[in-house]
Amino acid sequence: MVTVSGFQQQIEYQQCTHCIADSTVPGIRFDPEGECNLCAMHRRWEKIFPLGNNGEGILRKKIAAIKKDGAGRKYDCVIGISGGRDSMFLLYNAVKVWNLRVLAVHFNDGFDNPVAGENMLKAARKWNVELRTITSDFRECKDLKLVDLKASIPLLNNGTDVGIGASLYSVAYKEGVKHILFGQSFRTEGIRPLAWAYFDGDLLRALHRQFGTYPLRKWKPDDAGYNLGIKEMFFYSVLQGISVFSPLYYVSYVKSEVQPLLEKEFGYVHTGAHYYDDLYWTLITYIHRVKFNIDFRLIEYSAFVRSGQMTREEALQKVATPDNILEDEKVISLCIKRLGITREEFNGYLQLPPKNWWDYPNSYRLMQLGKPVVWLMTRLGIFTQVVYDKYFGIPFR
Repeated sequence: MVTVSGFQQQIEYQQCTHCIADSTVPGIRFDPEGECNLCAMHRRWEKIFPLGNNGEGILRKKIAAIKKDGAGRKYDCVIGISGGRDSMFLLYNAVKVWNLRVLAVHFNDGFDNPVAGENMLKAARKWNVELRTITSDFRECKDLKLVDLKASIPLLNNGTDVGIGASLYSVAYKEGVKHILFGQSFRTEGIRPLAWAYFDGDLLRALHRQFGTYPLRKWKPDDAGYNLGIKEMFFYSVLQGISVFSPLYYVSYVKSEVQPLLEKEFGYVHTGAHYYDDLYWTLITYIHRVKFNIDFRLIEYSAFVRSGQMTREEALQKVATPDNILEDEKVISLCIKRLGITREEFNGYLQLPPKNWWDYPNSYRLMQLGKPVVWLMTRLGIFTQVVYDKYFGIPFR
């Protein structure tokens, strides 16, 4: 018996012989040698997104295209930043290496880590970058976080994830910018299974209709709020031609080398852990462990193992115990208080039977029907191959 995303399954436990991903990861499959399908996907992406001279050539052409599209406008691109290492490294490259005219956008959901906030301000001042913070109505944000708890699903940052995407598209539309840059790298983050990281604004609306108590703002092209479903994505990506690009796919990104660089550049201070630019991840990590048997470190550290930044033995040792930084009891209590609920109410949500996104109305079937269109948009560079493979190349459970 193995617990997968909170559900007991009659399968034999197995762990990849190369990385540390195991049977608790939804959609994982193993070949006869015991290697998982995520490792195979990683090797495929390494060919599609090469490093070295080939990667530099591809990136150079892409940056040139971004500058061409930005000609005559105030900005070449919009970059989503959080104050964490990944987004700060992307901002550094965009401004200092690629000489792009950047509009940095941050979405504040009311749970920002002050350390991350200082990082963003210092970097913006040092590099003379405009920083635009989109502050959510906390009544909306809090209600959506409670919605996820009531729905009893592991997508506990659902509202904030949609809010981030919606804010980036809104700003890009308002400023006439055609390119949104993200600081993601499969070499350091891996790929989260859809059961743990399904992105769907239509699902968010469905959950809110069932469990929400505070009304959400209506969608406007330049102020999308928490609206980013199929129709809104079609408007921004197809009708407006706004594309998403992850430049770090082509950049040698060694985290142990990046931190000293950022410290020297603008006095960067590490937030303490990955995702800890948002304090709410403390609560998410705790709930994931005690209710769903989910550990995102299996994905992240496996990526480090595949990219040679960590040995398998080191990764196994790290995941043997809970993350003390991301499960700080003081911060957990702070988050519960900020949600406006008691500890007893919170514990009641933990006792609800586990569910997942497929138990509620969503757009996944429509996405599957539109697979050829998404494939074409991937070829055109509007979406990335990594996103396409996440939704169509790996079983979601």
